[in-house]
Amino acid sequence: MLGQTGRWAALTRVACAAIALGVALPALAVQVTDDRGVTVTLAAPPQRIVSLLPSLTETVCELGQCPRLVGVDRYSNWPASMASLPRVGGGLDPSIEAVVALKPDLVLLATSTRAAARLEALGIKVVALEPRNMADVRRVLAQVGRALGLPDADAQRVWFRIETALGTIAQSIPPRSRGARVYFEVGSGPYAASEASFIGEMLARLDARSIVPGNLGPFPKLNPEFVVKADPDVIMIGDEHFTGLAGRPGWAALRAVREQRVCVFPPAQADILVRAGPRLAEAARLMAACLASRAPTLPTVAPSARP
Repeated sequence: MLGQTGRWAALTRVACAAIALGVALPALAVQVTDDRGVTVTLAAPPQRIVSLLPSLTETVCELGQCPRLVGVDRYSNWPASMASLPRVGGGLDPSIEAVVALKPDLVLLATSTRAAARLEALGIKVVALEPRNMADVRRVLAQVGRALGLPDADAQRVWFRIETALGTIAQSIPPRSRGARVYFEVGSGPYAASEASFIGEMLARLDARSIVPGNLGPFPKLNPEFVVKADPDVIMIGDEHFTGLAGRPGWAALRAVREQRVCVFPPAQADILVRAGPRLAEAARLMAACLASRAPTLPTVAPSARP
């Protein structure tokens, strides 16, 4: 029986002989189970990918595989090279015809989209992934890597960089800014980030916390009165939702509004903050800067112990 080293040596000799004879070796098949519980098998690593979710687009690129993307949804705007790719509509309601015209080997999309079944009916391979918390981000990073036929170590390296940066940022929060209660609005409605979301988890890493309990779900729609009763120390919000904030019933009386403890993020920064993808560390830096400049002085809270 050959040992592991012997097997690899034998395979290497076969490969070298095949190359010398001009014989093409078959590409290794790729298999991944997505967030629907569907196991998707590809005969070879996909070379023409359409991504219909910005966080998945960014994940493909963070893994060094931007050139494999041939089309994206209208919101995928990072990295800058995405501007040159065909747009196939929104992630929830893409143009099926536009996607099919790109002849993709694989379409990456969210579990919430209505496009998956229609694309699969046309014979197109689909992997549905939708990260909502930090564990999801790590898992989806690994799943995308496998779907691309990459070694697991590639995704592990990316996650290690993210975790290392998050730890450094968490330690940078000044003691006076720790312990703040934060209302983070992710969309009009209003929809907010709860403690169970990746945003809420990052706030916790920064020794702050969301005023929205996790049992309401990651991104619940709130009654505006909920925020009035909670009276957060700091408000974080994208500028597209900021207009008329003080005009909401009862919100002018919020301490955060009265004392101007509101961080308003321009679109490019808001994109970073609300996408559960590989730019988590950049999102944490934005949150940390907000807390350092806007959080009221509270009783000193020691930095959380992290493994």
